[in-house]
Amino acid sequence: MNIRNYFTACIVCLGMTLTVSAQEQPEQDSTGLPGDNFSLQGALDLFKQSASPEAFEKLLNSANSKVNNLDLNEDGNTDYIRIVNKKENDVQVFILQALVSSTESQDIAVIELEKKGDNNAIVQIVGDPDIYGESVIAEPAEEEDNAFNYPPTSHGPAASSPEGIVVNVWLWPCVRFVYAPAYAVWVSPWTWYSHPVWYRPWRPLPWYAYRPVRYTYARRYVVVPVHRIPPARVIYRPVRVTSVTVINRNRVVVNNYRTTRNVNRYTPQRTNSGGRQYQSNTPARADRGSAINRGERADRRARVSENRPGGRNGGNRTRSGRRKADRGN
Repeated sequence: MNIRNYFTACIVCLGMTLTVSAQEQPEQDSTGLPGDNFSLQGALDLFKQSASPEAFEKLLNSANSKVNNLDLNEDGNTDYIRIVNKKENDVQVFILQALVSSTESQDIAVIELEKKGDNNAIVQIVGDPDIYGESVIAEPAEEEDNAFNYPPTSHGPAASSPEGIVVNVWLWPCVRFVYAPAYAVWVSPWTWYSHPVWYRPWRPLPWYAYRPVRYTYARRYVVVPVHRIPPARVIYRPVRVTSVTVINRNRVVVNNYRTTRNVNRYTPQRTNSGGRQYQSNTPARADRGSAINRGERADRRARVSENRPGGRNGGNRTRSGRRKADRGN
């Protein structure tokens, strides 16, 4: 084999190695949870683009958006996601609910929205713990034209927060639409038996193909550790819907995720793109020492004390005797 053929063979082998690595790499950040196949950031981005909740539902169930890749009932087609709106004063929730069967539905996420003033509103999307293993919260990341740090009593495009900047979403078309005086809350009329004429289900993508599309939405949104709209949870809690079929089917993977998941504290840090990322700065509970470890350390101290001459109490009496003897001399 001459040198040219040798280098050609090396290049071919290297190309094959890189190809295999590229195919295997996307699998590494898959949790195996159902939530891997639904982009919270993508849903919030579609909400931003929509003119109304009805238009949002249509975009969400469009194959072109590629936000929804869920097949919870494993029938080979993506699940239809309907929108259910609830409102109380200036707080609104938009429930994203998958139609699993003729008798069951499963909540996927909730968009929480609150009007904070005449020209201010904040929004978050919260992933359902049965789908994501825990409540995952995402919100818009601050950008040059939508966020500034300013006193919360003033008016402007953003609000101050201990956890960082809060983005004002009042200029989103759907937000202004749902706070118009004539707006009536939207409840999707579609059911398992009745779908809109425009809807065409599609085959879900495999993870390696869905992952790159899913993460294109993550650049403009950030996962945060805090609920900013507590009243929204009060509105949503009584109407939450879960599917026994979905819970049983994913029980093992969800329980494993919750068991191995470390509960960390987070603090906001700036990123080069202007957004926020939250990283752990607190050691895990095991690192700080559990009650069992503290008990073991106490037992070791007691055993060391007892192994000393005279034991714990005997040692004290001996030292006391020495002191008396010294005074006598």
